[in-house]
Amino acid sequence: MRTQMRKLAFGIVATFLVALAVGHAAAAPVNSNIGTVTLNATLNESLTVTLTSGTSINFTLAPNTAGNSGSGTSTLTTSWSLKPGRSSIVIWAYFTSATAALNPLTAGNAVTIPSSAVKIQVNGAGAFNPCGNVSPFNAAASGLQLGTTSIVGNTNTTGTRTDTLDYQIDTTVVPQLPADTYTGVLNIQAQATP
Repeated sequence: MRTQMRKLAFGIVATFLVALAVGHAAAAPVNSNIGTVTLNATLNESLTVTLTSGTSINFTLAPNTAGNSGSGTSTLTTSWSLKPGRSSIVIWAYFTSATAALNPLTAGNAVTIPSSAVKIQVNGAGAFNPCGNVSPFNAAASGLQLGTTSIVGNTNTTGTRTDTLDYQIDTTVVPQLPADTYTGVLNIQAQATP
């Protein structure tokens, strides 16, 4: 009987240990395969010029006068987000024509104001310079470089700059300028160079 009790006790303990081992095996975690998601994010290059004030400037001209000042200033903000490898941003003001930057409104008046008579001062410093250079945007010698920002590695591939422009018209360039109203459009554009 003692042997039977031992066998029974051994059987109970063995059953308990097997049940305990099976319970632990059932509680172990089961991992699935790894699912993946590819994320693609694109930040496109951009370069914009925004005129925040001074989109219309008026002049009261006097004959044969070098410094006929404009009625106000223009403020422009250039913003960019560029790829690495760009070297600079150059901002230009230019007219589509070097000989006829401003045209008369009166029929029969064929005299125009050339771009070289229009002068711009940038950020209130230095001289008023004429619009007489070739820009990257057209072949006419009707432009003026307003500023340059160097791009150094990845340090300023994203940024902004603000410039203020003051204007003069030099009527000594056209000494026989007839009395009239003259109108024209000054373009302002930026270029990022490789």
